[in-house]
Amino acid sequence: MKYIKDLKEGDRVFDIYLCKHKQSAVTKNGKAYDNVILQDKTGTIDAKIWDPNSAGIAEFDTLDYIEVYGDVNSFQGALQVSVKRVRLCEEGEYDPADYLPVSSKNIDDMYKQLLGFIGSVENQYLKKLLESFFLEDESFIKAFRMSSAAKTVHHGFVGGLLEHTLSVTKLCEYYCTAYPVLKRDLLITAAICHDIGKTKEISLFPENDYTDDGQLLGHIVMGTEMIGQKARTIPGFPPVLEAELKHCILAHHGEYEYGSPKKPAIIEAAALNLADNTDAKMETFMEALQNAKDDGWLGYNRLFESNIRMTRME
Repeated sequence: MKYIKDLKEGDRVFDIYLCKHKQSAVTKNGKAYDNVILQDKTGTIDAKIWDPNSAGIAEFDTLDYIEVYGDVNSFQGALQVSVKRVRLCEEGEYDPADYLPVSSKNIDDMYKQLLGFIGSVENQYLKKLLESFFLEDESFIKAFRMSSAAKTVHHGFVGGLLEHTLSVTKLCEYYCTAYPVLKRDLLITAAICHDIGKTKEISLFPENDYTDDGQLLGHIVMGTEMIGQKARTIPGFPPVLEAELKHCILAHHGEYEYGSPKKPAIIEAAALNLADNTDAKMETFMEALQNAKDDGWLGYNRLFESNIRMTRME
């Protein structure tokens, strides 16, 4: 198949894609048409079905796999597929791995590394809490391994939450060697748990969209609640330790305008915020470079508040 990232103006497509989204609309002249977003593992592209009631357009819906025949054109500077024919596909005609963005790193290897960090935690209460999530809770483990870390901003792929969490944990491990004042067990536990709420905030692929609770509560609040629920099942869990761990989760975005209910008040929370911000920004920059068509300026990036480009070293 020809992947979406390789499409260019003038191409003709005749391949199977995942229908990420479908919505009926009406032109200014009152003619019905369908807005469709097609997806494969390399990205998405807008598509238009200008004659949805024609014989060549089969019935389909969002999250269906469809065989699309059409032409690639440009509209207002963006590529778009003008769809001529659509056929609904059956299971066995496609490999879902071709349509879902997946981490370039091995998920089993990353999870094994994360379990290694859990095994290194010495505090009995924090260790038990981590094990109750990452060793004993099968439904949580499955969701955590398959979740993305964000809908679009960074690590927006299967395994993205695991990849991001492991990177943040590794940064925090370095901080502990560079700044011995840090309480390692608390910081490592907070790093591993800081985004566990995303397993409830964002649905799994292929949908990968905000849940109702995700919209109403957000992953920071839900993650803090999850910590409290597990802590209550561990006899004698120290209240101060629970509060400090929850504070790290609540403050890991660092600023109120970035969604943190609290600003860092203990040094471990400050370290977690820095590690989380570092990995998020580095991944965002790397993804922008990887998606670049050339080595010129890539335009304004909202996260960095600057025009960005690839380093040349000429």
